Amino acid sequence: MSRSAALRAALLCLLLATVPAAAEQELPIYPGTLHTRIGNDLVIGGEYYRLAYFTTPDSMEKVAAYFAQKWQEEGYPTVIEGDMKDEGVVSALYTREGLQRGIVLRKHLGKTLGFSVLRDLWVRPPKKPAPGLVALEGALYSQDLATRDDPGGSQSRTTLVSGEFTQVQQQVNKELERRGYEPVRQSALTVGGGTQLTMEHARKGEQVVTTLAPADEGMTAVVQMWIGSDRPDAVPNDDAVRQSREAYEKDQASKKEGAK
Repeated sequence: MSRSAALRAALLCLLLATVPAAAEQELPIYPGTLHTRIGNDLVIGGEYYRLAYFTTPDSMEKVAAYFAQKWQEEGYPTVIEGDMKDEGVVSALYTREGLQRGIVLRKHLGKTLGFSVLRDLWVRPPKKPAPGLVALEGALYSQDLATRDDPGGSQSRTTLVSGEFTQVQQQVNKELERRGYEPVRQSALTVGGGTQLTMEHARKGEQVVTTLAPADEGMTAVVQMWIGSDRPDAVPNDDAVRQSREAYEKDQASKKEGAK
């Protein structure tokens, strides 16, 4: 790994290890951009977080200056790190609320890619081992996550991948099939002019639900949830997979019948 790449990774880890998610507190928002939430309330490294990402044509220096000035004028201790050309971190400590807000910045395809983060400094969730989910090549960001109401036997992984939608879909399918998972069903939705695809794979006692969506030019967002035998809906996993497969096959048969 090059020194520059190592520094970018270190800066990202720095924010994720030392930067925001309390009850109904807001994430840092950069004006004029669409922020896409990554999950709901999340658990990362044994602490509660909220995360979102955004892209903007504005320079990294301009984005960093906006947050630094805003937080300093509000009277919060603010730290700025990085060269603001290839990577940067801006974070502020909200001592009264027990929160830390931060922004991780890096360059991607000529734009500024930002991760907006809210970290809860006071609440600590129970620790749980992270089940193995698909690790994708070309990942710009990847994190295993658990929600506050996480049931036993479920875990999520969120990844931003440098790659076109179809290419990433094929990579996910190939790796899941290599691990012995079989496709159960898939569905597509049109969201904001783009296609969001949800795929379900299963093997005995386990399911993996994968949602893919184009995040930006040459970048795909992948959210996976692995569900073991202890399901949130209390339905035995094998029964749930069977019901899902039967519903999918019935839906496909109905569509074919309607097309005649």
